[in-house]
This record gives sequence, C-alpha cells and structure tokens, in this order.
Amino acid sequence: MRVGFFYSIQMMKHLLFEPFNMAGLSLKNRVAMAPLTRSRAANGQNKANELIALYYRQRASAGLIITEGSQISRTAVGYHHTPGIYSNAQIEGWKLTTDAVHQEGGKIFIQLWHVGRVSHPDYLNGELPLAPSAINPDIVVRTPTGKKKSVTPKEMTTREIQQVISDFAQAADNAVKAGFDGVEIHASNGYLLHQFFAPVSNTRTDQYGGSIENRSRILFEVLDAMKERIPLNRVGIRLNPSAHNVQGMQITEETIPTFDYLVNRLNNVPLAYLHLSEPFTDVSLIPHSEPHIAQHFRPIYHGTLIINKGFNAQSAMHILDDGLADMVAFGVPFISNPDLVYRMQNELPLASANPLTYYSDGEVGYTDYPALKL
Repeated sequence: MRVGFFYSIQMMKHLLFEPFNMAGLSLKNRVAMAPLTRSRAANGQNKANELIALYYRQRASAGLIITEGSQISRTAVGYHHTPGIYSNAQIEGWKLTTDAVHQEGGKIFIQLWHVGRVSHPDYLNGELPLAPSAINPDIVVRTPTGKKKSVTPKEMTTREIQQVISDFAQAADNAVKAGFDGVEIHASNGYLLHQFFAPVSNTRTDQYGGSIENRSRILFEVLDAMKERIPLNRVGIRLNPSAHNVQGMQITEETIPTFDYLVNRLNNVPLAYLHLSEPFTDVSLIPHSEPHIAQHFRPIYHGTLIINKGFNAQSAMHILDDGLADMVAFGVPFISNPDLVYRMQNELPLASANPLTYYSDGEVGYTDYPALKL
C-alpha cells in the first residue's frame, strides 16, 4: 500500500472527524466553527436574515457552529450590522438560521456578547459605553461613519452591572426561543466580561474590583442568573488568557493567576464546554505570559475543552492525539471553505479568504465561496 494512501485513510478515520458527545449533545465530529463577526445584518433592526441563514447552512457539516457575537442589549453593540438577540424581531430572525442548520443535521450555539468600553457613542445614541471603570482603551473603533478613536467609558453602577447580568440571562432565554442548541458567553478578547477580569481595565473598589475573586464575580453571577433560563450543560464560555494588545488588554503578573482561578472554579459548573484561544500574537517574550494555552489549562480543566487559533488539519489532529483538547475550532478557514470538514478529511486544497469582504455587505465574500462537495 502506498504510504500517502495509507496516511489519507488514517486521516479520514481520525478522532477529529468522529462523532463526539459534548455534555449529552451528539456532534457529528470534533470540528467547531469559531465565532466570526461578518456584519451582514444590514436591515435597521440588527436582525439575522435569510442571507445569514444560508451562510450557516453552508457550514453545517461542522460538529458545532458557534455564531458570530450577538449583542444582548442595545447598550452592548459595538460593531456595524451585527445581529442582536434582545428583541422579538431578532429572535424570529435567528429562527431562520437555527432551522437551516438543523435541517442539515448540524448543531449551533449563539455567542452572547457585550463589548463594554470597546463601543462608541455613535452606536449608543450619543451615550458613553459602559465599562467596569472609566478607563479609555486607546484603540481605534469602527463606527457606522468610519474609524474613530475610542472614548473614555462610563463606570458602571452596581445597578447597571445587575442589569447586564439580567440581560445575559434574558438573551439565553431568547436563544432557546430562537431554537439554538446552546449559548456561548463571550468573556474574551477585551470585551465587557474580560474588562472586569483585568486590573488594566478594572480599578473598582467595590465587590466587583480589587481581588481576583471580586474581579471574577460577574461571570459567576451571570451563570447563576442564566441557569434559571437554560441548562448549564448548554452553556459554553470563551476565554483568551494571553490576550496582549487586544482591545486594550495587557498581560500583567495577575493575568494568568486570574485565569487559573476562573478555570479551576469553572470545574464546579457543569458547562457544555470551555473555549480557549491560543495567543493571537507571539507573547513568548512578554513577562508573565503563557504562550501555550492548551498545555497550561488542559491539566486544570476537567470538562470539554475547545481550543482555537491558527490550526490546520494536521495540527488539530496532533493536539487531540496529545490529549490537550477535546475539540478544535477553526475560524478564517470556514469563511472561504464552507465544506471545510470535507476538504480537511480528504486532504483537498483550501480556498483563500478575501479580507476586504470580511465586514462588507451582501453575498460577495460571504455565501459565494463554492463547495467542492455539497
């Protein structure tokens, strides 16, 4: 038998492409489609539409689809034409997507999102973005009228924090009504919950600031509120422990101990999964950083672990073989390869995505990438 042919047979039968039981939810493989902001809800209601439904239908061969971030309230938005999950119209809009994915035998979670200080008054009727503390992230924000400098946000009152917690819980309830198989809490990449975790963005002196336990409090209060609306084994959480120069986040000596605390404590919560990102950039020379996220956190976390960032078929198979994750999430490759699972399993070439159409309107660069096999 030819060596190349033997390798192909081994790849086709690899663990990556076999069914997986994720906290009682049966998935057809261990490939996850990572959340990808695509800005196609251009309808004045931030409502998922037929085009969005087609996009996810095309990619339903993934074991699990995690949608783009979907804002949980009007105060949570920070990007143009992103679909929300706080209104009845948005619930109805997302039903088109969940129906389409389920018709293809797929499973789909919605990512619940509050961007916090990464927003801009242009999205908020002139109001300031909300954040744990009034600290400007000093980044460039994409607004409906172009790129602008970020502003100093409004420090949230305790009442406003409680409202956001309630909004997360209501969004989970709305997701159930829309037909989603579960939800992912976006606590990553410099957005609101991540802002609470980090001393660079949280200098509060009340019960939500100061110690690691206090800065982590909001996530567990969200989970407590959410479990009244949705079983926690249908809830995932996304974290990015080595985010550096990402939306104003910086690694400090408290960063990894904070995430160690979070992940250890999440072992006591019967989640669907924990979704971790490897560093977006090389952090090996950054003091106090952890450049090998899966290696560091796999021994700590005992539930289903999804790992993300820059994987291909071979590296994904290796990380599963090494026992460092249970599933692997792919982002950009899914943009231009709706049949990514088929292509990887059969060692077929991948199409390249066009970055100029990542956030544009319409089907170009969105639903017009062809599949090799429908």
